[in-house]
Amino acid sequence: MTLILDGKALAISREKLLRLRVSAWRQSHKGKPHLATILVGDDPSSFTYVRMKGNACNRIGLEQLLVHMPATTSTHELLQQINALNDNPNVFGILLQHPVPPQIDERACFEEIAIQKDTDGVTTQGFGRMAMGLHAYGSATPTGIMTLLREHQVKVRGRRAVVIGRSPILGKPMAAMLLNADATVTVCHSRTDDLASVVADANLVVAAVGKPLFIPGLWIPDDAVVVDAGYHAGGVGDIDALAHYRRWSAYTPVPGGVGPMTISALLENTVVSMESQNV
Repeated sequence: MTLILDGKALAISREKLLRLRVSAWRQSHKGKPHLATILVGDDPSSFTYVRMKGNACNRIGLEQLLVHMPATTSTHELLQQINALNDNPNVFGILLQHPVPPQIDERACFEEIAIQKDTDGVTTQGFGRMAMGLHAYGSATPTGIMTLLREHQVKVRGRRAVVIGRSPILGKPMAAMLLNADATVTVCHSRTDDLASVVADANLVVAAVGKPLFIPGLWIPDDAVVVDAGYHAGGVGDIDALAHYRRWSAYTPVPGGVGPMTISALLENTVVSMESQNV
């Protein structure tokens, strides 16, 4: 029987614990703990994501500091704003909502975020420390996936894992986390030859392509653990799973699997940052 990796239910249970930690902190410290979110421009999907994160902050007692900048913002202006948030003692996490307008050097702006406030795990320093097994706030989606697997007692050690996608905030950190957990990892991308045969040899598949129904469920072998990190219009993921997920040992539904755990990981990283800094 397929184990459904229910990220929504797990996120709700973890929020209850986070709410207690934030409440305890607020009783013993001055000020209010903030997660700062920078939104540049007017992308409707980004507005939706920011609203969801703000609602999640409210549920656990964090304050969301929303900085909404115009679509004409320059790299220099955005760097100045990030530096102001770095210096704000009540801000314990900084989230720059992706994507930013094309005139902005997004990578330069990510790198400006102070590592102790990089609770979305987007800096190269944070990635490097995480990959080397040192303390860092891991990228939110792969961190949420690892938590989902661990809390459902899904074995990672020794598995032949295939990560499909190599983005710097999902595919690459996902591969590093799985490697640190003793999986044997293959990373696939747009230039991978015979992707179907690579997937067919896996017993843990993480789809992080960003293209709806890109991976036929038929490719994935019986009894595999299948993690779909995609979410697209119509409520579909990166994997065409509907006719196949019952063959797999574990599966993340779309929606309700990885998505809620991304926000949960961001919140938990911010709470850890709050608890580790003196105000």
